[in-house]
Amino acid sequence: MDQSLIVFMTVAEKQNFTRAAEALHMTQPAVSQHIQALESSIGTKLLDRSNKHVRLNKAGEIVYRHGKEMEGLYTRMQRLVDDLMFTASGSLSIGASYTFGEYVLPHAIAYLQTHYPLIRPTITIGNTKDISALVAGGQLDIGIVEGELGLEKLHAESLAKDQMYVVTSSLHPIGTADDIDAARLQQETWIVREEGSGTREVTERMFLEQGLNPENRMVFGSTQIIKESVEAGLGVSLLSHWAVRKEIALGTISKLTVGGRPVERDFSLLTQLHQQHTKAAELFIAILREQKGWPEQA
Repeated sequence: MDQSLIVFMTVAEKQNFTRAAEALHMTQPAVSQHIQALESSIGTKLLDRSNKHVRLNKAGEIVYRHGKEMEGLYTRMQRLVDDLMFTASGSLSIGASYTFGEYVLPHAIAYLQTHYPLIRPTITIGNTKDISALVAGGQLDIGIVEGELGLEKLHAESLAKDQMYVVTSSLHPIGTADDIDAARLQQETWIVREEGSGTREVTERMFLEQGLNPENRMVFGSTQIIKESVEAGLGVSLLSHWAVRKEIALGTISKLTVGGRPVERDFSLLTQLHQQHTKAAELFIAILREQKGWPEQA
């Protein structure tokens, strides 16, 4: 990649010329020269400077976004060339939405490391919307998400069915039930995930299908804090069986069906359309498809 572009992206991320120079092991005047050279070749200023911070302007945002895509392509090109000469090794960037990333992915990574120790995975956890965008932009090799997708650059493959249940504290008045009528849930305090989350999307779909419109809602940004809140008796929620299997085994959380069956959704495997995979990516995709190393279902 062009050195001036690398320097520019580092300055944008550090928001400071001095910190960028330290990260790049360069002098600050050299960093400034690279920025000036890039701005000259593009034909416009890319950064807004102040005494304390350096920030991207509109043109800089465009250059930075495309620079990150180029960085991803360059890295993938190098790994594909390396694959011609060596066994599966090198870096593998994996993204996952919270439920899969926190409760299933660690087991799959452990299996990968046991059988292919030369592969170095890096993990990004975010909501479905964010992970999908990173895969589409070439910043992640593989994504695993829940929920519906709408990005043209992506190939989505159904990976597994996830079963979701209404969960309550085991001490909650409805905590001893196995199944519950939807109308009984209308007055409950519901703890839901944020917009853009696959879990939130399925929860809203269940509300619509069951004719629910709970007035008392709290929005939390992670499954872990929702579990802790449900366990403490703060409210009820809809969560994956993978997320609550330990608490159910301990007897601190109860899971209930509505209408006699759990709510189902797909875990989807995401890659870029027409992407040529490295050996590391191919191996990990095979592990995911065969569900090797996945935790036992509750």
